[in-house]
Amino acid sequence: MEKISVNSNLCDGCLNCENMCASVHTAARIKIIEHESSFYGIVCQHCESAPCIKICPTDAISDEKVDTTKCIGCGLCVMVCPFGAMTYTASIAEKCDLCADREEGPACVKACTKRAISIVDPAKVKAKNQEKFISKLAGLYEPDSKKGGFVHVITSQARARLVLDE
Repeated sequence: MEKISVNSNLCDGCLNCENMCASVHTAARIKIIEHESSFYGIVCQHCESAPCIKICPTDAISDEKVDTTKCIGCGLCVMVCPFGAMTYTASIAEKCDLCADREEGPACVKACTKRAISIVDPAKVKAKNQEKFISKLAGLYEPDSKKGGFVHVITSQARARLVLDE
């Protein structure tokens, strides 16, 4: 399942995403918090074996959304969410459903002027990170010139000398 991702390197804390989300839903389903001059997004991670789903006494919560007709407003889901991403307003629990009812996609993504918010597929991110890790192990990884370039040049030259010496 796809998830919302907030790039803290790009987010400037303008809260356009929160405001847009709140205008589309009864409350904002995304929260931007500041920590040490950086901004981080708190949003439903659609957990495997989600605690909110397990604890709900009325089975109102699924992976995708909260069935507001079943929700009794007990607030247990809000208490057990490990990310603090559940919202509780007007005696109803809510969580991000990627704006499933909007053709144009999530409101927060559209509202972000810095393009810090995107939709990601965790399986694809995991595969990309695994490929990068394997490339590093195999010595095939070419780091960005901004970070690690000098060390890479030294190790590449040393590796080339080893090959020539053999």
